[in-house]
Amino acid sequence: MEFPFDVDALLPERITVLDQHLRPPARRPGTTTPARVDLQQQIMTIVDELGKASAKAQHLPAPITSASRMQSNRHVMYILKDTSARMAGKGAIVGFLKVGYKKLFVLDDREAHNEVEPLCILDFYIHESLQRHGHGRELFQYMLQKERVEPHQLAIDRPSQKLLKFLNKHYSLETTVPQVNNFVIFEGFFAHQHRPPATSLRATRHSCAAAVDPMPAAPARKLPPKRAEGDIKPYSSSDREFLKVAVEPPWPLNRAPRRATPPAHPPPRSSSLGNSPERGPLRPFVPEQELLRSLRLCPPHPTARLLLATDPGGSPAQRRRTSSLPRSDESRY
Repeated sequence: MEFPFDVDALLPERITVLDQHLRPPARRPGTTTPARVDLQQQIMTIVDELGKASAKAQHLPAPITSASRMQSNRHVMYILKDTSARMAGKGAIVGFLKVGYKKLFVLDDREAHNEVEPLCILDFYIHESLQRHGHGRELFQYMLQKERVEPHQLAIDRPSQKLLKFLNKHYSLETTVPQVNNFVIFEGFFAHQHRPPATSLRATRHSCAAAVDPMPAAPARKLPPKRAEGDIKPYSSSDREFLKVAVEPPWPLNRAPRRATPPAHPPPRSSSLGNSPERGPLRPFVPEQELLRSLRLCPPHPTARLLLATDPGGSPAQRRRTSSLPRSDESRY
């Protein structure tokens, strides 16, 4: 892939590594140095054009690699230059490989979820006219040595059939572990989790974060000693102690079934508005037969006696004697 500017002078090495800053690499001594802004703009043009070519080759609706995406993510891009191409003395680009660490939830052989942060292959492209010439293997092998990672420890984001055949041919990666996302991992991924050294991408990322924030780490807090198992109460006996205490029902249920003894000094009854007067104990329930028996034995009221005494019909004894006579005798009088 050719460009209108001097690629050979812009990228002095055969394989150039770019991070999110997209800074131009160190130039060879004795070469003219244009403005730094122009160099960074040329690098951004290379990244954008490579991303468009990769999306077109993979039949993607939009590029997944661009200068803006590189600046907003902590990804690393390996660019391979064709040193033999001399298009008017400006050089050419063979392809690129973009990698980055991502936090993923992947399934293992037992279909258990695992949270990992492996190195992921995010985009891989070799120009169509230069494929099957060993450039892809050269670029991929350089990345493995730089990141110090094994091929089976990688996670590939939506790999194409060409990439799967490439990995099977050069690295014998054939058996995959099924996933529910777009990433593909191969057998042996969980055997040895990759921990990159200090010169890798992850170590560089942590060192940059430490340089930005030089605050010392907080000391580790000492956890309290673990309680003995005998002192721990189960939920049923610790949180439900209130069930053992009998709760008195509200009024009048608390007074109906029992006969409360009146206090020695009852409190004064309050007649102010908003205060409910205290009620005395309720009388026990009396059966109907006992109520009728008490009514027969109850003496008459004084008022009833007065009415009977003033009745012109006479006394009750007299009324009983006259009522016992026959009707014919009563009519004589």
